[in-house]
Amino acid sequence: MRTPRGPAEAGRYERRPAKAGRYVLCLVLGTAGLHAQSAIPSDRAVAGDVFRELIQIPTTEQNGLTPKAAQAMADRLLAAGFPREDVHVLNLNPRVGNLVARLRGTDRNARPILLMAHIDVVPALGSDWSLDPFTFTERDGWFYGRGTTDNKAGASMLVANFIRLKREGWQGRRDLIVALTGDEETTQASIQWLLKEHRPLVDAELALNTDSGGIVLKNGKPALFSVQASEKVYADYQLEVTDVGGHSSLARPDNPIYTLAAALQRIAAHRFAVTVTDIARLFFERSALVESGQMAADMRAVAAQPPDPAAAERLSKQPFYNARLRTTCVATRVEAGHANNALPQTARAVVNCRILPGGPTAPVEATLRRLAGDRVQLTVLTAPKPSPPSPIPPALLMRFERLVAAQWPGIPLTPVMEAGATDGMYTRLAGIPTYAVSAKPEDPDDVRAHGRDERLGVDAFHQATEFWYRMMKEFGAQ
Repeated sequence: MRTPRGPAEAGRYERRPAKAGRYVLCLVLGTAGLHAQSAIPSDRAVAGDVFRELIQIPTTEQNGLTPKAAQAMADRLLAAGFPREDVHVLNLNPRVGNLVARLRGTDRNARPILLMAHIDVVPALGSDWSLDPFTFTERDGWFYGRGTTDNKAGASMLVANFIRLKREGWQGRRDLIVALTGDEETTQASIQWLLKEHRPLVDAELALNTDSGGIVLKNGKPALFSVQASEKVYADYQLEVTDVGGHSSLARPDNPIYTLAAALQRIAAHRFAVTVTDIARLFFERSALVESGQMAADMRAVAAQPPDPAAAERLSKQPFYNARLRTTCVATRVEAGHANNALPQTARAVVNCRILPGGPTAPVEATLRRLAGDRVQLTVLTAPKPSPPSPIPPALLMRFERLVAAQWPGIPLTPVMEAGATDGMYTRLAGIPTYAVSAKPEDPDDVRAHGRDERLGVDAFHQATEFWYRMMKEFGAQ
């Protein structure tokens, strides 16, 4: 057999015995198949590419680019073969965009599973970072960029896995719905709007959120897998002191800045009472299994009824544990004065509170008013909106445990109360039980979400993506 001589003769071969001809044909077709397969990006490459695109769209509130990010993800799903009627870019307004996409199941009567993430991020100043926060950077085994942990990794995992499932031709019993929201870090108006105005698009039997939960690291290694089933109640309060002002050469002790500073010092010194919720009790019981010595003893003592005050005091020295033991209020913004050579006429501060769920919220406001004092006006900026914990029946807990054991054998799993706030608050209020299982690792001593040089391990991102792929199939198939 002579080989082809250039493009004009490609595919032309001399006649050979049938057996040899079949062998040559199979060899040629097999090689072509390998070339075609290599032209299709791997699942890992797709996930990384989606992640890169999202990070490099600076979706802060000030930029108003979440509609662009939502459309970019919609374009990827449409290119992967999703029907247009199952991919919706829904803009709350010209600056806030959301994406809702559906992967159809076989049973029209089975209620869907909602998969959640948000594509907006908090601001990041380039001068604060050691690299550009809105350039996706891979360095020393880490992905850097604003949103790598909160929460563009989650959005990337959902989109990449939808593409993977579509490419594989997989179809479960239930519909799977991806919802990416555009203002979780600010007003959370999008999730409320979707639930109120577009409920058929997002209604589900339960929701799985990428924005909390995950792996707790100890000495750099996975030690505990947490499933978020409740979260603290978010509230913002403004403290304001006003005065007639005057010339700075005529200093007076009733300076608004001093009055406000004194009020903030009283708030900083105050500690709300320890309250161990049912979920927190289980969290400390299971966390004790991976600790030793005094730490393990303290966790067991805090989980006891009643909790041991001395043990709670020792655990409270770590912000990660303190946040799960009590309501916290902290000053997050301050502004005052109008000129360097004038007495201030106004001094303002914002105090952000994260209130333990399950109890009344009014006493927190009353405490702040008392601590602020008579000269300080307190205004509620964001009123607390309690959200009921989602129950975790044993059968559901076992499903999570099986998925975790398949990927991280030997790691105990525990429900956890999120110290922050997520869109899951509103899905719970809408009657959709919600569980956050990001599968991303977090070192309690190095939490960079909302902070400088936010990052996520390269392998950690791909492991979490794989976990979500398996979980989506598990819940979609049942």
